[in-house]
Amino acid sequence: MMAGTATLNLNLSHFSSSSSSLRKHSSSSPSIFPIRNPPSSNPRFFKIYAVSSNDIKVGTNVEVDGSPWRVLEFLHVKPGKGAAFVRTKLKNYLSGNTVEKTFRAGSSIDEADIVKETKQFTYKDGVQFVFMDLSTYEETRLNESDVGNKTKWLKEGMDCNLLLWNGKVIDVDLPTTVKLKVVDVDPGLKGDTVQASNSRNRCCCQCSALYKCR
Repeated sequence: MMAGTATLNLNLSHFSSSSSSLRKHSSSSPSIFPIRNPPSSNPRFFKIYAVSSNDIKVGTNVEVDGSPWRVLEFLHVKPGKGAAFVRTKLKNYLSGNTVEKTFRAGSSIDEADIVKETKQFTYKDGVQFVFMDLSTYEETRLNESDVGNKTKWLKEGMDCNLLLWNGKVIDVDLPTTVKLKVVDVDPGLKGDTVQASNSRNRCCCQCSALYKCR
C-alpha cells in the first residue's frame, strides 16, 4: 500500500450563459413654470433571451423544445448550393442525452436562462451532498442523482458552481484541477521492472475515485 498526492486534471470546462441587458433612462427638460414631477422610478432592465446561430460557440446555453441544452460542438457550413447553416452537437442538462441539430445561419435561438451560483461543498449528510453559500450561510442539499458521477471528485471545502434553470439545480461545475490524496495503489509484480515501467497501476484516491497512474 502506498500513499501520496496526485493532481488530477478534469476535462470539465467552465461555461457561462451569454446574456446582456439594456438600461432605459428617462430625462426631463427644464421649465419656467412650476409643474409636478411624476414619482421617480428605478431604471428598468431588459434581458435579451435570444442569440444568433452565427454566435454559437462551445459552452453556449440554448433552450430548445422547452429544455436547456449546452453546445458541445459546432460547425459553420457554407455549401456550394443552398443556404448556409450551423451544425451543432447539444447535450440536454436534464436527461444527459446528446443530439445533433442544425440551425439556419443567422437564425434566432432562444437562450437558456441559466444562473451560476458559487457554493462550497461542506459535507455529506447521509445520501445528500450539502453546499453552502459563504456569504449568506444558506445551505443547498443535492441528492446523488443531482450531482451525477462528479460525486467521486467532490472534496470537502471545494468551491463549486451550481447551475440553476427555473430555480432548480441542473448541474454542478467542479474546478478544472483538483488535488487528491492517493490512499491505495495496486502492487506491481516483484522483480518485473520492465513491465512496471511501461504499465499503469490503478490507484484509489481519498474520494473513492479510481485512476490509472504510473
